[in-house]
Amino acid sequence: MMIPCFHFDFPPPNPDNPVSEEVVAEAIACVVESARYQGQSLDDLVAEVLQDDPILDQVQRQWLSKIVTQAWRNLP
Repeated sequence: MMIPCFHFDFPPPNPDNPVSEEVVAEAIACVVESARYQGQSLDDLVAEVLQDDPILDQVQRQWLSKIVTQAWRNLP
């Protein structure tokens, strides 16, 4: 069974048309839903977010981990 958010169609990056807040919020909600579906804990998910990444620096990963934690606690 596929989780509906896996079918979310993200538009390609375009510097002239930045991604909306709604798209970012939907992506974060999908990540949380996916992690729960796969039986991950919040600690597991936060550890993944905090892993080294070529796109986000350490400060951005810390910030994102806080947002993911907040989403985890607020989403049904």
